[in-house]
This record gives sequence, structure tokens and C-alpha cells, in this order.
Amino acid sequence: MTDSILNGKRILAVDDEADVLTVLEEEIKEAAPACQFDKATTYEEAVEKMASWTYDVVILDIMGVRGFDLLELAVNRNFPVAMLTAHALTKEDLKKSAEKGAAFYAPKDEITNIALFVADVLEERGLVQQLQDERGVVVRQPAQPEPRRLDHVHARGGS
Repeated sequence: MTDSILNGKRILAVDDEADVLTVLEEEIKEAAPACQFDKATTYEEAVEKMASWTYDVVILDIMGVRGFDLLELAVNRNFPVAMLTAHALTKEDLKKSAEKGAAFYAPKDEITNIALFVADVLEERGLVQQLQDERGVVVRQPAQPEPRRLDHVHARGGS
């Protein structure tokens, strides 16, 4: 899948588990070998990277790295954010992710589909930007969009 929208993009993944970061990197780099993939294992390292670089997507673990705090920082920098959790999807975490501006929310057991889903989010974001450019107006998105879950894309993707 060398024609992925992820090629040429800069992605930051933050998780306190090195093996999760390795899987994320493998899945995304397999789909988009020309993307830049940065990793952070701590809150402090993630803050430093977000202050130093512009990211096309940030993937955050909820637990272990102060994921909701990092979500606020990323949203303030206008980075689309994916929230990952090893725990069962809870309504509370889904609601909190939406309220703080996450673009999507995914269980870690669906991590093998992350490249497809991140690409979908970037394509949607690109369409909104294209409309803004063509019409010369700001296309407003819902103030608190419902984050999409990874398993919905998996069902649509047919894999």
C-alpha cells in the first residue's frame, strides 16, 4: 500500500509500553513506508516532541502517559488525535475523549487496523480543508464530535 495518504506524514505515537509502540510503527510503516514515525514513552518526552514538531496525527495511550492531558496539548496544536486503550471501551472514556477533541478512539486489540483508520481520518480532514479552500469559508465541524471507533472502519474495510 505505497500510495497511502500516510506517506509523507509525520506521526507521533505515545505509549509507556515499548511493544505497543513497536507494533504501531510496524503497522503504519508497512502501509506507508515514506511516513515519519516518532515515538515517546513518557508524558515529558511527548510534550517535548509536540512542542518541537508539527504532527499530522498523534496516537495516545490513555493510561500510563497522562493521555488525556496530552490530548489537550495536541488539540491545542491542532493535531488530530487517536486515543488507544488496553481496557474495555467505556462510555466515560469515549465521552471524555470526545469532549477533549479526540478524532477517534480505538481499543488496542484492534491495533493491526490502525493504519487504515488513521488514513481515513486524514482523508476526511483533507476533504474539510479542500472545501474551505474552494469556498473561501470555514467549514464548521461539530463542536464535540463523537470519536469514531476503530472497529467501525474494520467492518467497512472488509478485512
